[in-house]
Amino acid sequence: MQSLLSVLVLGALTTKGMEDISMTMESLWCENSRMSTIKNELHDSVQTGPLDESLDEEQGGDHIDITPGMLYYGNTVTLLSTLNADGSTNLAPMSSTWALGNTIVLGMGLGSQTAQNLAERDEAVLNLPGPELWRQVESLGDMTGVRHARRQHGHGSIAVSDKFAAVGLTPERAESVHCMMVAEAGLQLELHVVSCRPDVQNSFVIAQAQVLHVHADPRIVLPGTSHVDPRRWKPLIYNFRHYHTLTAQVGESGITETPTTLGAHMR
Repeated sequence: MQSLLSVLVLGALTTKGMEDISMTMESLWCENSRMSTIKNELHDSVQTGPLDESLDEEQGGDHIDITPGMLYYGNTVTLLSTLNADGSTNLAPMSSTWALGNTIVLGMGLGSQTAQNLAERDEAVLNLPGPELWRQVESLGDMTGVRHARRQHGHGSIAVSDKFAAVGLTPERAESVHCMMVAEAGLQLELHVVSCRPDVQNSFVIAQAQVLHVHADPRIVLPGTSHVDPRRWKPLIYNFRHYHTLTAQVGESGITETPTTLGAHMR
């Protein structure tokens, strides 16, 4: 494998090969205004495979103490719709959410428009996007519904009244709440907020909400059931401030309601 790779690399490093590569890269930079984003994507795509494989091959040593700047250790990305005082919908990205039965727990920064809306109006929609919407999610992180904008979580703060239009998402009417859902989201959960209070350090708001309705793209539902097909549903994952999604199945729970042949073989 290494010999074949060496031949390919040496072949590419001819004078003409280098000129072609240079011209192609210059064309890419000129055609796209977000040059740094493309560079980062190319860098990540080159490093992902070898890094993942090396973790399996390397001998692990003793764990070391670290102090991460954040603990987004692989959280599902959501877009939370809340209702503004004027009846319009605020849309904000969020990765601090989880489900406890039919209860959804939400975490967000104090002083945000989302926190204010949840405290004043007891409704929301939890929209779960797929990986194809990561750019819209990232753009929303730089927007705020607060009139006097301020930086939060390292993002900029651009005051935007219609965030749907700003990032090219489609508002869709909900069944039981007044705020709009994101039509492009694979799953949409209408929520009734029952509790909203600060955390122990008085830095964040923790809200609890009951699920009223779950709307799913029929392409991710097992026909004739209410089960989401985990082979088709690929949520967007926020992994230490990088966007990922799920890879191939490695196993399944013994209590799954959607067993697969692969899972049975693994057990």
